[in-house]
Amino acid sequence: MNDRNELEARLETATRLARSAGAIQRERYESRLQIDTKSASIDLVTEVDRACEALIVDGIRAAHHEDAILAEEGGDHVRADNAATGYRWVIDPLDGTVNFAHGFPRFCVSIAVEAEEGESLVGVVYDPLLDECFTALRGAGARLGDRLLAVSGAPRLGDALVATGFSYDVHSSDHDNLSQFGQMVKTARGIRRDGSAALDLCYVAAGRLDAYWEFKLHPWDVAAGRLIVEEAGGRTSNVGGGPAPASGAEIVSSNGRIHEEVLAVLRANDSRRSRFRCVDR
Repeated sequence: MNDRNELEARLETATRLARSAGAIQRERYESRLQIDTKSASIDLVTEVDRACEALIVDGIRAAHHEDAILAEEGGDHVRADNAATGYRWVIDPLDGTVNFAHGFPRFCVSIAVEAEEGESLVGVVYDPLLDECFTALRGAGARLGDRLLAVSGAPRLGDALVATGFSYDVHSSDHDNLSQFGQMVKTARGIRRDGSAALDLCYVAAGRLDAYWEFKLHPWDVAAGRLIVEEAGGRTSNVGGGPAPASGAEIVSSNGRIHEEVLAVLRANDSRRSRFRCVDR
């Protein structure tokens, strides 16, 4: 069993480091950047990503040096295996890098702490431009600052504002989310594509969105936001209705009331039904 005092200490550390990394992003926003590409021409990394990650990793090492770390940009200073404490930090130092690189004001810092089996125990997502800090502790609810969060009361998909995103291989892959997107446009009240999975999940938790889904994400995209949704009373799953995989391979989140309707639309508009099963880490 995880010690509550240990988790609260890690929540405090995660919140402090997220705010510090966010200050770097706020300072460098709309400035000239060194931009590199990774796996695809639309998969970007900037020196701000790297600077934020270094700050967060150094801070974790100073405060919780026996914990393991999985971070998006990686490097020799990061270990992804489980540590002696049984805790692993999962970090996206700048979620929404493409937005940040283009000066589009939709990006954040995302930090989670997981147990050995992949269950998120602590989640922090910080939007530096709005100065909004979303936090959650397993079993203790989710908050925006001091305000306790609760998902929306939208009773059906036709009343819902829904968000999604598209993977970095959208230019080349047939599994591109376009058929699901097209049908959701016809079914939901409205649909948004904002480019930050972590913030979209937090907006479901806050009742600003009623549902969000996406495919081909990574652990650092969903680890914090998934917990925040669940602690706000929402539901997360894979497309088959089973647990949302910690890998980020697929995630569907909602206020719970419209979840089955969302799943029905997604399943009906993808021919590869066999993919809709619980995906292991």
